[in-house]
Amino acid sequence: MSQSPVYTQPVPEYLDLDTLRQAIQQGNEKPLILLRQALRNAESLMDSDFRQGGDIRKLIYGRAWVLDQVLTLAWNLFSWPDDSHIALIAVGGYGRGELHPFSDIDILLLTDEIDASSFSDSISAFLTLLWDLKLDIGSSVRTIRECYEESRNDITIATNLIESRTISGNPALQQRMYAQVTSEEAWSDQEFFKAKLQEQSERHQRTNNTEYNLEPNLKNSPGGLRDLQTIGWVAKRHFGATYLRDLVSHGFVTDSELESLNKGELYLWTVRYALHMLCKRREDRLLFDHQRSLAAFFGYEDQEGALAVEQFMSNYYRVAKAMSEFNDMLLQYFDEVILRGDDPHQIEPLNNRFQIRNDYLEVVYDKVFEHHPFAMMELFVLLAQNPQIKGVRASTIRLIREHRHLIDREFRQDLRNTSLFMELLRSEEGVSTQLKRMNRYGILGRYLPEFGKIVGQMQHDLFHIYTVDAHTLKVIQMMRQFRHENMQQHFPLAHRIINQLPKIELLYIAGLYHDIAKGRGGDHSELGADDVIGFCRRHHIGKWDTQLVAWLVRRHLLMSMTAQRRDISDPEVIHKFALEVRDIVHLNYLYVLTVADINATNHTLWNSWRGTLLRQLYTETKRALRRGLENPMNKEDRIEQLQLEALQLLQRMNKSETEVRRFWALLGDEYFMREDSANIAWHTQIILEHADRPLPLIQVHKTSYRLYEGATEIFIYADDLPYLFPATVAALDQLHLNVVDARIIPTDNGRTLNTYTVLTEDNQPLSDDPGYLNRIQQHLTEELDDPDDFPEIIQRRVPRILKLFTIPTSVNLSNDPSSQQTVLEVITSDRPGLLARLGRIFVEFDISVRKAKISNIGERVEDFFFITDAEGNPISDPELCQQLQQAICQKLDEHIQHSN
Repeated sequence: MSQSPVYTQPVPEYLDLDTLRQAIQQGNEKPLILLRQALRNAESLMDSDFRQGGDIRKLIYGRAWVLDQVLTLAWNLFSWPDDSHIALIAVGGYGRGELHPFSDIDILLLTDEIDASSFSDSISAFLTLLWDLKLDIGSSVRTIRECYEESRNDITIATNLIESRTISGNPALQQRMYAQVTSEEAWSDQEFFKAKLQEQSERHQRTNNTEYNLEPNLKNSPGGLRDLQTIGWVAKRHFGATYLRDLVSHGFVTDSELESLNKGELYLWTVRYALHMLCKRREDRLLFDHQRSLAAFFGYEDQEGALAVEQFMSNYYRVAKAMSEFNDMLLQYFDEVILRGDDPHQIEPLNNRFQIRNDYLEVVYDKVFEHHPFAMMELFVLLAQNPQIKGVRASTIRLIREHRHLIDREFRQDLRNTSLFMELLRSEEGVSTQLKRMNRYGILGRYLPEFGKIVGQMQHDLFHIYTVDAHTLKVIQMMRQFRHENMQQHFPLAHRIINQLPKIELLYIAGLYHDIAKGRGGDHSELGADDVIGFCRRHHIGKWDTQLVAWLVRRHLLMSMTAQRRDISDPEVIHKFALEVRDIVHLNYLYVLTVADINATNHTLWNSWRGTLLRQLYTETKRALRRGLENPMNKEDRIEQLQLEALQLLQRMNKSETEVRRFWALLGDEYFMREDSANIAWHTQIILEHADRPLPLIQVHKTSYRLYEGATEIFIYADDLPYLFPATVAALDQLHLNVVDARIIPTDNGRTLNTYTVLTEDNQPLSDDPGYLNRIQQHLTEELDDPDDFPEIIQRRVPRILKLFTIPTSVNLSNDPSSQQTVLEVITSDRPGLLARLGRIFVEFDISVRKAKISNIGERVEDFFFITDAEGNPISDPELCQQLQQAICQKLDEHIQHSN
């Protein structure tokens, strides 16, 4: 639906039509050459005009006008016998008179019931000329009857034909065709509206049903151009409206709303025009590389706390959100008029301010919000308390939009409003749904100004796939879902804990505020904790509860960072974590917040292995808290208990205690502190049974508890050779396996016990197929029988999306006095073969790897290696440390640059 009929007006600065027509008539040059030159010149002039800030309406409609003239001139080059029976019709976006640089150009060659074969030679020659002009033409040849039949069967065709106009030929044909395809026999108003609603729903589902996709589609994502066009199609079909402004006279849009709609559409047009021009092809996806180019084109510059591309995308998201809000409101209006206009009104009073009309909530009179501003908060509480209500009537949505400016400091301090907001958070149902609705209607960001600052704020990486506000609300949605029985299978511990929390609203508040300070600069956790303390005071929350919520916000990353970066089989790590958590109440709240946060950040981050780590950390910490922080685990008692349990298992296998203990004497305490009794027994059994055979001994195994967790362990018993670690990870890389954990225990007889925990390339559990596991074992055996014969590091192509997010490698070294090892942290860009390359560097520096924690976060890798020198001592030479750091940074950065 157009804003105004600009396309009907000539744009002589783009095309000198008289001169072009005369040149064709003179015949000095072929028409093809003249028309092609005219198109190229027009495109160059329009692009230049756009770069200089020209009127986007003139450019979009002007391009359609230019094409109209070119097609008309081309049409007139051919003979059309009895031309009253054929017409050249523009349909779709071109039919609306809107063309972007590389938009689809859809045309219909329309005939009445006459045999089209009489035009076949001219049609073929005409279309050939258009292809020779390099126009991206979509064409069809149909009779009026065929148009009617096709439109009845396909809503997309019906919509395209509604958006039609005559370019050349008999205009009466288009009028007859239009009358038939818009008749009640083709599509009734109700059928057409339902079909367009269904089409929009399916389109939104394909784009994750959010305006906030990382790489949104300007046309098809929620809040995109298709949403505005859907409004236009329904309005044109039902009301006969030609332009959006016609909806004002129908009472569906106010003048101020029309202005906002116009601005939003022109913004989307401007971005789309620039995207087409920069890509030099039809492209409607705001891919990451395009986002950066567009940010530079529109003059955005990096600022503290916000990259240029983040500023550009935040602006886009805010516009898309506003357009989506208009789409919701207007389609709600159309629903009331088209689908339910004849329904008898069933009214159920709720109180003096609200009533339910035909299952939708509405105000009792138009000045409710003016007289009682607190009713804007009350509305969402009523929706949560009455789940039978399907939504809010469009007239009430408009009143909310018109009165939300009343939400000021006095409103936020009003006891009625603070009480209502807390009542919403304590509701049995609808909490996340109503918070999302509050955000969509622009209420949440006004009631919580700190939340308003993160609306539409993106983070330009592959880790955060939503804007900060969308992520925050998704966190609360995840928390709400954890309560349900159907989530018990996927999140058993979170399900059990959340249903036992004494005050669940405290969890939601922590979820609301955990990322509230993103983009301000500084530590967002500390700043967010300050903000949430202010919230708690304003909402009259007690001191202990306030301190709990502030701690959750301040330390919301503690559990995930500990699980992913530290060795949680180390009792010292558990003890330090327990000291920070302090009690089981804090632990319970933190666990649920952590699981919800990870799942709401990026659904691909959650897998069985990550769940294992968090559950193990929770369980061990809970055990430590119950034992008492003043009573840390006794190392000797722990080892004695494990050995006793393992020995009992081995004796059932008829293993000699003397033989077992002789082998165990070769192992250090670290091994027993990091394995459970079942694994100790299994390792001991297969090593003793392998005593007279050549090494390496390799087993691919899912122990009972690992099977439940969904990760696979690869156990390798081999001679302790320098190349063993890099050779192993290179071989695993060849198998497309992702190492997430490695434990390497040297023995006193020059051997080593290596355990690698692996997932598939996309971080999923391995298949249980015995043949597949056996092939893994055979491949590793062949590659590791001589570790000095280093397996080839695979040279897979780095995916496009990873190439866009190259991170300069950083390396940190520190010595861990408790383990007498050096901790090496490597932060770099993800890429195939990374571990193998690191392994080779370790060999060059004569370094032994004893443990590894591997963590992929989007495009970013954060790996921790516990290393020693060749003699098993920490690396203490400052010069060696510096050389190691420089070598890792240089070689990894050179590799990623060469692969780009």
